[in-house]
Amino acid sequence: MSQNKQPQWHRNMMALWVGNFATGAGASMSLPFLPLFISTMGHFPKWELSLYAGMAFAATFLSQAIVSPLWGKLADRTGRKPMLLRAAIGMTVTSLITGLSTNVWMLITLRLIQGGFSGYINNAYALVASEVPREKSGQTMGTLMTGAVGGQLVGPIFGGFIAGFLGYRVPFFIFSALMLMAALVTFFGVKETFTPLPKQSKAAQQSAFAGVKHLRVVWAMIISSMLIQAATNSVNPIISLFVRELMHNEGNVAFASGVVAAMPGIATLLAASRLGALGDHIGPRRVLIGGLILSGGLFAPMTFVTSVVVLGGLRFFVGIADAALLPVTQTVMTLDTPPSAISRIFSYNQSFQAIGSVLGPMLASAVAGLWDYRFVFLMTALLVVINLIVVIWAYHTDGGDATHKQTITSAK
Repeated sequence: MSQNKQPQWHRNMMALWVGNFATGAGASMSLPFLPLFISTMGHFPKWELSLYAGMAFAATFLSQAIVSPLWGKLADRTGRKPMLLRAAIGMTVTSLITGLSTNVWMLITLRLIQGGFSGYINNAYALVASEVPREKSGQTMGTLMTGAVGGQLVGPIFGGFIAGFLGYRVPFFIFSALMLMAALVTFFGVKETFTPLPKQSKAAQQSAFAGVKHLRVVWAMIISSMLIQAATNSVNPIISLFVRELMHNEGNVAFASGVVAAMPGIATLLAASRLGALGDHIGPRRVLIGGLILSGGLFAPMTFVTSVVVLGGLRFFVGIADAALLPVTQTVMTLDTPPSAISRIFSYNQSFQAIGSVLGPMLASAVAGLWDYRFVFLMTALLVVINLIVVIWAYHTDGGDATHKQTITSAK
């Protein structure tokens, strides 16, 4: 099929894939090395370094959790494209200034400000979810996720190489340039046909959850998104410090940390679209539960690793589990949410994801400071078990999976 004959939702998806790739690459290029960057700003004991690293990770997501519902409400009035441009331009500016930080509190404050402008990837999901045919929702959301994941794969490796030779500030400047590219691609490549709801209409005034089918399942997906992010991000503040410990502070720690950080992305990139299509075929519940079981079974053994290679291998398989998680939660919300409320529902989801991204790093910092880096992996496995219980309970009490499969099948 030629480019001109592709439907508009498909062309939007491809443009947003590029934007997601740029966002994922830019963010992941600097995040794995935040603790190492902070360690250059002073002589901190282990507990203090862990605390500052957790705060630096969590700051962005804290402000994101607060403002996301406001942005989502605005998106349902103005469209998703303006929100994408707002996020891209905002991160262009803030990431540039973050690279100029002179002390740890300046760094934390700038990351707090950056969170208020973030949300590109979530708005990309919302725009595509509002347009994609239902029979293609799982595969499309999985494909769109590979953009961000592909960026998260390239970012740490390239960022580690750059940081090892040019210092920890340069990745922030590259992040800024990538977000400028995302803004340009979005402006010229995305065409949104958007009709705002009249301010006095019933749909505009009622709760975003008023028309949601299987309300418990949707809330379970939102809570699940929070716990997935908490589990995924819990290891971020300590991964480079743990790698440095495993390497006995010898060799290019930044590059090795980048490779370990990128391993889940490799697996997710390979598996996300396939698992999304599998969810379209067998129902999202089975894929989600299988992913959670696999994830929990992989985090626990990380407690006992003594080699960077083994740690990287286990994290590779965690990436397969990740491919079965967030895209599936997004698909379930797409199937159960009316189009008029989808931006608001996705913004609530983003807020809960941000809360998870605050909760995970702060818990990890506390655990690492009180005990050891290794206990963070046990804590993460416990979060996955809690998530599994929430999902099983919601589907048991509210159903939904059979309806999802029926909806997808009837749309084909």
